[in-house]
Amino acid sequence: MISYKRSHYLTQFIERQKAAGKKIGFVPTMGALHAGHISLIEAAKKECNIVVCSIFVNPTQFNNPEDLLKYPRTLEADMNLLEAAGCDLLFIPSVNEMYPKGTLNFKAPNLGAIVEVLEGSHRPGHFEGVMQVVSLLLDKVQATHLFMGLKDYQQFAICSKMVAFQKRNIVMRGLDTMREANGLAMSSRNVRLSKKGRRKASIIFETLSWVKSNLAQCNISELQVKASEKLSNDTDFTLEYFAIVDKDTLQESKSKENLIALCAVWLEGVRLIDNMIL
Repeated sequence: MISYKRSHYLTQFIERQKAAGKKIGFVPTMGALHAGHISLIEAAKKECNIVVCSIFVNPTQFNNPEDLLKYPRTLEADMNLLEAAGCDLLFIPSVNEMYPKGTLNFKAPNLGAIVEVLEGSHRPGHFEGVMQVVSLLLDKVQATHLFMGLKDYQQFAICSKMVAFQKRNIVMRGLDTMREANGLAMSSRNVRLSKKGRRKASIIFETLSWVKSNLAQCNISELQVKASEKLSNDTDFTLEYFAIVDKDTLQESKSKENLIALCAVWLEGVRLIDNMIL
């Protein structure tokens, strides 16, 4: 595996590969890698000739400075995992490399209400930061295929719309959420949970599964109320939102077709998100 810290050399290498007709698969990450990330690398290897992974803890998508400071950084372990998975290139830029002119000169595309709801309403500026860093990374990596996990479903939907808005010739691939044995969605933040917290967090997947199995019997508002109650009964949990919305627009829907349930909860000071297509 080749590692680059400077985007100039990375771009030169990628340009030579693309000139030779090779497909470039790209997996952007913030590190603290787990099996979910590795599944993206493996999917990229099946479809592309060259697989690039980036590790960059992007400051512009953290609306909470404390969350940025606490975000786990495990570069050596991450590199070992990527090497074992057969990743070809690793891009590990500094903040100065990504933002040589500062972080305030990006104008996010206007993608409408999909940016403002759910995560957008609870984390102001988050998706503008996500679009900023993904846009810059795509400029440097020049991928033909972009692989992202669907645990951050809204993020994938927004990045897909941004890629189309910017008229980039990129194939988007969203992969199903990888889960721990008890159903907890794999996340880099899970390492901050205690063993007890990890066990308790299984209620998130259980609640989403309950909603899916009861979709035919209950109306949408009733499902949302009961699911919210399930996630709020334990005082260790703080529910931020539970929503059942249209899968494409992320807006409320009266139809039971094309729905997705999404939620965000706090447990032991850790913010956990999850979703399930209904």
